Amino acid sequence: MDTRTKIRIDDCPEMRKELETLYEQATQVVLARWALELAKHVFLLAGFDWSGCSEVKDGFAMSEEWQRGEARVYDVRQAGFAVHRLAKGCVNEILRTALRTGGQAVATGHMREHAMVASDYAVRTINLLHPGDLTAVTAERGWQIQTLRLCLANS
Repeated sequence: MDTRTKIRIDDCPEMRKELETLYEQATQVVLARWALELAKHVFLLAGFDWSGCSEVKDGFAMSEEWQRGEARVYDVRQAGFAVHRLAKGCVNEILRTALRTGGQAVATGHMREHAMVASDYAVRTINLLHPGDLTAVTAERGWQIQTLRLCLANS
């Protein structure tokens, strides 16, 4: 499965490869659960309180419904689009990139590949928050790997 980076990021390729290995072992439902945790984590880092944003709240709820088999792929896809529309109108680049993480996370119910794109947008958010800081990137990829391992263990 092609999981090449689709956006320009300063990354730790070895850790991304480790994440890809875990990604290949996960079901789409596990990836959707992990991607939502990733989005919440990135929103916290970016200083964005998503609890007051209807597009994000509704998107997360739709993803959770899909994970339980209570929503259609079409519905989760539309919810992801709503978060991306919000990102498109955002002038703050850090927040816009964090919202892209959220949109990709919600869309994981549509296609599992969106989970890896969400992880790359999370790294892009870190790049913007901490320019040139590969230690921050390594910490982010470490968080992603650890959290996906936990999601796999609890599935």
